[in-house]
Amino acid sequence: MTDYATPNLPSRDFEKTQRFYSSFGFTTTYVDDGWLIMARGTITLEFFLHTDVDPLTSWFSCCLRVDNAGDFFDALIAAGIGQDDTAHPRIHLPTMQPSGLRMGAMIDIDGTLVRVIENEK
Repeated sequence: MTDYATPNLPSRDFEKTQRFYSSFGFTTTYVDDGWLIMARGTITLEFFLHTDVDPLTSWFSCCLRVDNAGDFFDALIAAGIGQDDTAHPRIHLPTMQPSGLRMGAMIDIDGTLVRVIENEK
């Protein structure tokens, strides 16, 4: 098996988290009273119950490395996630960074910053 990491992110409500992430292709692979695991292709995210997390002040974040950031953001847009800078959730479309990497971001329903970085080709 290849080494991999699974980010652990907060969720105020597992049902809402499942609805949100499933809207752009994640499926639930495990859930109990305190833990939720969702996957989309080779990406796995794990969520812990954190009912007190404030989406406006959350400092949680992770990076997802993908082969095609455009396809990932197309799925987010198709799920109805907009680009309003004050909304939760919201997206910031990928742009080329000074580092030479193409990167965008999503703020999820619990205020977690999910950076999406396109793999170098």
